[in-house]
Amino acid sequence: MCPVQDNSKCCASPIYKIINARLLMNHEIIEGSYLWFQNGKIINPQSLFFDHLRDADQIIDAKGMLVVPGFIDTQINGAYGIDFADYEGPDSKIQKDIDTVAKGLLQYGCTSFCPTVVSSEPAVYQKVLPHLNARKGSATGGAEILGAHVEGPFISVEKKGAHKQAVFRTAQRGIEDFDDAYGSELKKGDKAISIMTLAPEIHGVTDAIPDLVARGITVALGHSACKIAEAEQAVVKGATSITHLFNAMQAFHHRDPGLIGVIGAADLPIPESPKGHPEPSETSPCRTKPDPRPFYGIICDGVHVHPNSVRIAYYSHPHGVVLVTDALSAMGLPAGTYTLGGRDVAVDHNGAAYVKGTSTLAGSTITIDECIRNFQRFTNCTVVEAVEAATLHPAQLLGITDRKGTLNVGGDADFVFLDDSSGEVRVKRVFVAGEEVKLD
Repeated sequence: MCPVQDNSKCCASPIYKIINARLLMNHEIIEGSYLWFQNGKIINPQSLFFDHLRDADQIIDAKGMLVVPGFIDTQINGAYGIDFADYEGPDSKIQKDIDTVAKGLLQYGCTSFCPTVVSSEPAVYQKVLPHLNARKGSATGGAEILGAHVEGPFISVEKKGAHKQAVFRTAQRGIEDFDDAYGSELKKGDKAISIMTLAPEIHGVTDAIPDLVARGITVALGHSACKIAEAEQAVVKGATSITHLFNAMQAFHHRDPGLIGVIGAADLPIPESPKGHPEPSETSPCRTKPDPRPFYGIICDGVHVHPNSVRIAYYSHPHGVVLVTDALSAMGLPAGTYTLGGRDVAVDHNGAAYVKGTSTLAGSTITIDECIRNFQRFTNCTVVEAVEAATLHPAQLLGITDRKGTLNVGGDADFVFLDDSSGEVRVKRVFVAGEEVKLD
């Protein structure tokens, strides 16, 4: 199918063909095939030959490298000294800071992301969320923004982590309390807010989940002390993700496994539609229908979660894993003191970040490509499985596999050339919207 409705524009736009590539498609690596794109979209070459009598205008030689979809990070608080929750200064500065991060992420193969804002006052959301609305990416403009991830303030005091308790809220009035917290941006749905992290045990929160889902928002459970019954009820109501599994939640207990236990659930209702749900696996309640268990974000920096715990989660629910960085403003910078949601964070020489003067973890400094390498090493999974945890799975979570997370015809021409000759993936070339990024 030609991605351009205007036939004259289609005929005038250059066509690109990638050769000598190993393509990640349909859960396997395909050799001896080609990838074609035009006008920022992956295209079917048959229509070129038969409908437009055209061949490729430019050949791109992958030289045997692995070509995969662009990486997607659904939880990142900032980078390069910039915190997405920083609302001080003029709008022009806020926009410039966001652009700086978006451009920098391309260096690591991240072509799409959900800028994350930790628990904040309404004034913060009113100022910063308009700048975090969904927008297209480009080689010069940076990675695509998929809408914001708002993490809190409807979360548990008991599992607050690095969040400011003073701004936490309850939802006695249901969706009205959410509108009061986030302002008019919440009514734009996933154009402004793609993911919301909340604690299901907070009064009124679980009952509001269907209203949030109706606005197109992906509901994630996190920073929660909930019991397993509360977690499962929230999933039944429409929650489809867990935020940074194992962190800021009750520790696993054999009699009541809490939020962690949902990845082992066997009696949740089977989804009517696959959109927003994991594909079935050998551990799914039904191996031929979408998995009712939620996706789960996991931070593979070796600090937040022990490798053995990563392995347990993966073996329990392999198609639900979504790799996230949860990176803060210190990403890409040396050890020192930085900020997260207005709080000072100390980063040591190993890259671990803590609320200053405490042992409370406060985000990471890892990059998404390093998460993939660690995940493969921690779990002994295949390269395909590791890469899909940062491409296909987050796209499935957000319900955007028609344009992200695969190399299928009609999808956005966001892809990464990887050298995996050493057994670990290394980013060598990056394309976003069909444009090649100039890497440092």
